[in-house]
Parts: sequence; C-alpha cells; structure tokens
Amino acid sequence: MECIVLAGGLGTRLRGAIGDYPKCMAPVNGKPFLHYIFQYLAEQQCKRAILSLGYKNEVVTAWLQSEHRHFETDYVIETEPLGTGGGIQLALKKAKSENVLVLNGDTMFSVELDTLMEFHLLQKAAATLALKKMYNFDRYGVVNIDSSDRITSFEEKQHRDEGLINGGVYVVNKEHVLSKNLPEKFSFEKDYFETFVNEKKFLGFISEDYFIDIGIPVDYEKAQEDFKLLFK
Repeated sequence: MECIVLAGGLGTRLRGAIGDYPKCMAPVNGKPFLHYIFQYLAEQQCKRAILSLGYKNEVVTAWLQSEHRHFETDYVIETEPLGTGGGIQLALKKAKSENVLVLNGDTMFSVELDTLMEFHLLQKAAATLALKKMYNFDRYGVVNIDSSDRITSFEEKQHRDEGLINGGVYVVNKEHVLSKNLPEKFSFEKDYFETFVNEKKFLGFISEDYFIDIGIPVDYEKAQEDFKLLFK
C-alpha cells in the first residue's frame, strides 16, 4: 500500500495558534499533526508514503530525520505553489504503484484503507473518494452518488442540513491522472474530479469513521482533546 500525503499547506487560518508552522506540523498535544497521520498509516499497513511538500518544507524534512517510521518515506517539493492537483501529480510521478492512496495532511479520516482499496480495485475505478455524512454544515461542498456508488456530480459549498462530503482520503489510478495532460499547477478537486466526473469512473465509498479537519481554530482545539482518546 502506497500513500501520498499532501503536506504543503500554509495554515493561514491557524496562524494565531501555530505561528508560521506549515499546517501539517501544527502541534497536537506536543506532537505535530503529521505524527498522528504517520501513526494511522502504520496501523493501516502502509508500506510507502510520499509527502508532497511546499511551504516551510525544511521544517518537515528536518522532522523526518528524527521521526521513527514503520514504512518507507520519500517526498517531493513544490518550488512554487502548484495547488492540490499539482502536488498530487508531482508525487504520482514518484509512485511505484498503479493505484495510490491520497490523504490530506491536515485532516484525519480514519478509514480502513485496505477496505477502501479493495472496493476501488473491485470496481476498476479511476478514483474512489472516501465520503463522510455530515449535518448542518457550510464549510464543504457535497458529493452526489447514485445507487451503484458512482459519483454523479459535485456541488459548491453552501449551508446544508445534511450531505456527503469529500473526506480528503481517496484512491487514484496513476495512469488515469497522468494521461489527462493536466497543467503543472491545478486544483485536483476542480480540474480533475469535477472536470472528468462525466466519464462515470469515480466512485464514492461512504465511511462512518472518525473525521476532523484542523483547518479552523475550533476544530484544531477539538483535535487536542479527541486525540488523547484516539491515540494512546
């Protein structure tokens, strides 16, 4: 199992809490958020992780020197911001597997990755997105699926009573992404998922597992408490 971790975010909305740290290095109970991502990946039997780095990448690479890991690691560095798509595309060129897991470095969605991968391979999908049912929210867009779990459309952010959101964990087929001749800098969500959804090759995998996105201070503070129970 090979994973890409998007770890180049600035953490602008968390500056008051974390200073100028990259978002993936935001301290949670004295350890970087990335430490918990790595712990999760080790528990999920990840064999290799490729970090897509950007802002303050030297902070992350210095931490990697000292962190004990249970899997092989590699990284790519954006010399300028390339968007989520550019970061994934750069890392995919280093990937050894045909189907690769992708995770956001500022989100914990504790999906069973082997089950997600099995679902993806069985359906021969180009991409499979782990989806989370949410209630009373406006921070996320919505993903619509049909009765066969095929993604039919993506909808913009607005207040909703309930809906399925992209939880930031997915499996992508490397050949399908790289065959699209996408630009060096692009949004994976807009320019890949939304652009090619009509091919009907993207699937949704609904999971009820724990989810948190530390992108805003209130959820960053919530993670401090939650992780005391989740990670002993």
